[in-house]
Order: sequence, then structure tokens, then C-alpha cells
Amino acid sequence: MDLLRQKLTLLPEKPGVYLMKDTQGQIIYVGKAKVLKNRVKSYFTGSHVGKTERLVSQIVDFEYIVTDSEVEALVLECNLIKKHSPKYNILLRDDKTYPYLMITEETHPRILITRQLKKGRGKYFGPYPNATAAKEAARLLNRLFPFRKCRQIPTRPCLYYHLDQCLAPCVSEVSLDIYAGMRKEVTTFLKGDQSGILSLLEEKMQRAADALLFERALEYRDLIQDIKLLSEKQNITLNDFIDRDVLGYAITTDQMCIQIFYLRQGKLLARDSFIFPYYEEPEDAFISFVAQFYSDHTWPQEILLPPIESQILSSLFPITVPQKGKKHELLQMAMSNAKTTLHDQITLEIRQQSETQLALATLGELLKIPVPGRIEAFDISNTAGTHTVAGMVQFMEGKPQRKGYRKYKIQPMETSDDTAAMGQVILRRYTRMIAENSPLPDLILVDGGKGQINAALGALKALNITIPVAGMVKNDHHQTHGLLDQSGNQVTLPKNHPTFYLLGRIQNEVHRFAITFHRQQRAKSMTLSALDNIPGIGPKRKQHLLHHFSSLEDIKQASIDELQAAGLPHSTASVIYQYFQTPS
Repeated sequence: MDLLRQKLTLLPEKPGVYLMKDTQGQIIYVGKAKVLKNRVKSYFTGSHVGKTERLVSQIVDFEYIVTDSEVEALVLECNLIKKHSPKYNILLRDDKTYPYLMITEETHPRILITRQLKKGRGKYFGPYPNATAAKEAARLLNRLFPFRKCRQIPTRPCLYYHLDQCLAPCVSEVSLDIYAGMRKEVTTFLKGDQSGILSLLEEKMQRAADALLFERALEYRDLIQDIKLLSEKQNITLNDFIDRDVLGYAITTDQMCIQIFYLRQGKLLARDSFIFPYYEEPEDAFISFVAQFYSDHTWPQEILLPPIESQILSSLFPITVPQKGKKHELLQMAMSNAKTTLHDQITLEIRQQSETQLALATLGELLKIPVPGRIEAFDISNTAGTHTVAGMVQFMEGKPQRKGYRKYKIQPMETSDDTAAMGQVILRRYTRMIAENSPLPDLILVDGGKGQINAALGALKALNITIPVAGMVKNDHHQTHGLLDQSGNQVTLPKNHPTFYLLGRIQNEVHRFAITFHRQQRAKSMTLSALDNIPGIGPKRKQHLLHHFSSLEDIKQASIDELQAAGLPHSTASVIYQYFQTPS
């Protein structure tokens, strides 16, 4: 602490960025400041509450970088957060990049969903708030406009051609002018002008009905309803047809909610919300969020923000702070929604925390053990005794701790069954935990009955450690049914009780985790087997191909260029391509 006090006296009265470190020298928080001396000192003077108190308790050192302006400090803060991913910062990582629709620049274009905007690949529309919204839009557009659907052009027309949803470039060449016209129609449609499409579909529906083609008429009717539903979702409008985002925020003493409305072509497309802890002045936290968000995303023509010191952001993005009119009403709506969302989230968290505490306390009473704060659950997964794996999930205070999840490939044994596999994985898990002097769980849950419980107890006895074990039993519908104590006795679970729901969550999660790993291993084995017959493909190349393409189907569908992009020489790529394209 003496070192910290000495360093605090050296802080300059200039703008810049500060980096807080823990006992391991890890950067745990990055912040910006108008005046470094005042901002950094504030962490070590006065009292703090909640999450800020936890942050400050872990700071043992700090660094700072002086900048020429607040704008430079804001940009540098964004870059350092991306580089170091500090645990206490808002982390808007790349995996939160929003999806776009893209009409490809291929000779015979397709409509795809992508999260990466690259010049020359196609024309982009969006962003959409999530993958579901993007898929719904793509599904509708693919039904309305006959773009190519197949990844590789087949040798004969597919079902989409017979449904009038493809021009069949596999049979006859399609004019570039036709595709250019379709691109223009899509742009008009997504801008909100659906009148032309609706009139055309209504005519087709009537003609189909007149021709007694009632199934086709119903298809057109469904399309018309889908389009009208899309239009109804866009009932909040501005008549200038400008793309804009509207950002509002609400706070508690240590949490912030930011609500974003996405208006595209003047119509409200969707909304999104972010809830996170903040450790600085609310306005500074909001400014940092905006800068981070738009450093990763394409910004619209206009961004509406509440009254803040927006000069810093205005020098980077097209910021407007509306004072009256329709824009101001939209801003107030975003602020109100942020407040409501934050209130609902806090209420839900309090309720969940209370129910979780009750569930754990009741579980302890039922098993006659102390309240199990740390639970580890195991499940075995295989197909007819092959590709046997185990999954382990970890719950702390009733919440999944995904960093603590573990996967195990079961090693060959004399008796190959779930019971023996359970004993092996328990032995391996806690042999390592003891060697690493890691904390042991308060309770082990195994997916299974008395055999799995005894296998786990036998492994623990061999290690000379005592941990309570219980078994989670399923019914015929593979749903959580009951609980067995470590003597194999049925424990009566109160239905519609938080304990029952907690055990159900744990059992479903460990089953999902184990079976997903099993399917990956089985698919990998099948893929490697399918590649065995291709000349020039050895073990290393097989592993490399699987890592790059993820599945055998992706390898089958890959072009020669895509195979070369995976690092294969042209000759080998050609051999693989020809192997899968040649009819068997």
C-alpha cells in the first residue's frame, strides 16, 4: 500500500488511461480519465459499496498512459480493453458482432447471413439484433426472390426450382440484369416499401384460387401475412428514411442498463439491451460503452444519445442529442425501457437468489449434509458402448461455472459399462484435484442409480477422501424424477419446489455437456473414417481438415478454392473435390 500511495502522488493532472492490476500482475480493469490524478485517487479514498468495493479490494498496483486529449484516451481505452479483456470491464467481444444479410457478388448470387463485413463480398443489409431475426428475414426473402439456394450448383434442378424459389442456373444461364433487378427489389423491400410485392402476391393468390390451385393460393396468403406482420413490427417510424440508433440508459448504485433501438430506413427494426456493473461515473461508463460498441459495429447515419458531454463522442461518431420532437420522444422511450428492463432484471435476480438459497438448504437437509455450495455433477455418454466419454459440470451457489467444466475420454477397461466408466472418471478427477491442492466439492451428483453411486464411492475410498455422493434418477421420458442418497435410498423430492428445479437444471446441463462431447467424438471418428479412402490424405491432414471445416458435410460441399484456403496444395484439393463429387 505504501507503493500505491507513493505512485498516487506522481499522477499528472492530464487526460489518459489507467490500468489496475491484481496480486498476479494481471490487468483487471482499464479506465479513462479527464484528469488522471483525480480519477485514480478516487479509488483509494472514501468508501465504496457493492461491485466497486470488490474491484478496489483486488487492486495492488496500477499503470497509466498520458494522452493529448480525452478523445485519444477514449480510443486507447477501447483498444486496451480489447487487448487485455479485463475481468471488471464491459467486454463487447467479437462474438457479440451482430448478424447482417448479404446478397453475394457471385455470378449466381445467394442470400446469406454473416457477422463479418468485407468489401467485395456482397451487398449488406442490417444489422439484425440476433440470429433469429436475421434467419426470419432471410427465410422470407428467399421465398420472395428466386436467388440461388444451393452452395454448389447441382447438375439438375432442385426442389426450390419447382417451388418457383430459384431460377435454376444449373440448367440454363441467368442474365446478370435479372439478378441486378432482384437486388434492387430486395433493397426497396428492406427499406420498407412492400406495396409492390404485396400487390404482386395478391394477384398470384387470386390467379391460383381461380385455377383451383388452393394449396398454392394458401402459400401466397401466408407470404402476404408474413410481410404484413413485418410491417406491423415496424410501427415506430420517422419519415426521413434514415438509419439511426437510439441509446438510453438507467442506473442503480452499481449497475447500468443500456437500451438500443435500431431504426432502419426510418422504421424500428428491433431493440437490444445490455446490463453490466460500472465502476466510474455513470456518464463516463456510458461514453465508454458507446465507443466500444461502435468500434466493433458499423454505425448508422445518426446516433441519438441523452444529454451528456458528447463532444468526445461527436468527434468520432455521428452523434445527435435531441431536445424536442419525434427524436426526443424516441430517446425518452429508450430511457424508459432501460429503466424498466433494469428493474425487472434486479427483481428477477433477487427472486432467483432467494429460491436458489432455499433449494440448496433443502437439498442439504434431504441428504443430511451441510448446505452444498459447490456441486460437481457427472454423466457418461456412449453409443452401444463405443466412443464412451464423460462430462462434468460445476455449480457454485446454484449457478453453473463453465470454466470449471471438464470433458473426459474414457480409457479402455476390462469391463466396459457406465458403472466402471463412472468410477474411472471420479478417480481421475479427484486424483488431480488432490495433486493440485484444489478445493473439493461439497457434493458429487452422478447421473444414474445405485451402481454409479457405489462406483463413485469406491473411487473416493481409494483416494482416502470423503465427499457426499447422490444419484440423479430420470423417468421414462428422460426427465428428472428423483434423488438417491449414497446408501441408494430414494429421497422424496418436493415437486414444484426450487430444489426439484435446481436438480433438473443440473441434470439437464451435465447430460447436454456429455452428449455434445460424445457426438463430437463420434462425428470426428466417422469423418476420419470417410477420409481414409482418399489417396494422399494422412492422419495429420485428416485432423487439419476436420479442424478447419468442423464436419464431413462441410468438406464434401467445399470447392477446390475453399480446400486450398484450408492449406492444402492444389493437387490434393482437386483429389478431395473429385472424390466427393464423383457419384458412388
